[in-house]
Amino acid sequence: MPSHSGLITVMDRAARKAAPRLRRDFNEVQQLQVSRKGPADFVSMADKRAEQTIFEELSKARPDWGLLMEERGEVAGDPSKPRFIVDPLDGTTNFLHGIPHFSISIAVEEPMPSGKREITTALVYQPLTDESFWAEKGRGAWLQDARLRVSSRRDLADSLIATGIPFLGHGDFAQWSRIFGAVAPEVSGIRRLGSAALDLAWVAAGRFDGFWESGLSLWDAAAGLLLVKEAGGFVTDFRGADRAMERGEYLAANDGLHSKLHKLVANALR
Repeated sequence: MPSHSGLITVMDRAARKAAPRLRRDFNEVQQLQVSRKGPADFVSMADKRAEQTIFEELSKARPDWGLLMEERGEVAGDPSKPRFIVDPLDGTTNFLHGIPHFSISIAVEEPMPSGKREITTALVYQPLTDESFWAEKGRGAWLQDARLRVSSRRDLADSLIATGIPFLGHGDFAQWSRIFGAVAPEVSGIRRLGSAALDLAWVAAGRFDGFWESGLSLWDAAAGLLLVKEAGGFVTDFRGADRAMERGEYLAANDGLHSKLHKLVANALR
């Protein structure tokens, strides 16, 4: 069994405490599909209930830390201390439609001596499969007690790439279309599964060989970013710079494919 910090234990406990209610709500929401207004209202309550549980658990364990949460927003803490970044239900649309692919994402962002803040701890938990992906800076990425490594594929023609597609009111469809037009003819497949946190966790696990998406909020990708890096992969913005979180652009892959994907994306955006 890998040894991990008490912080991972705190985060994993919070996610697992929220998970049973999410599983029950997921089973209920499938029965509400016949209702015209029920499912959307129901899923928003599922979000809030999960977030409240996670908030209570994390606040109890680290009372002086701040939080950034999708539903609750910013919760101030001691600015010299780390803060949690939480998405209680990443993949809400999947959840709403009874598609069993969603996750809980929790990351820790710490202040650095340089004045910048850095993601140092991450957990992505899939309540339906009971898969807990976690990472700590400098200590690797793991699925339960199994070490994760990004895939070893080197040829784009053999690679499977994940993405998120812009939808009503969200994202830049023209930009995405240009990137898709450049990438799709070069790879063996592209998948859009609907949970950026899980997409990045799956890149870390070698299930996907790469991933791109823009317009993501910090809570969508913070944990997944560290998972990929600690599994030996690279995450940049579309320009190839280390400003993915700042720009909300994420291009992730292993060391053999990242530069090739980046070249395709950069050329598409010229």
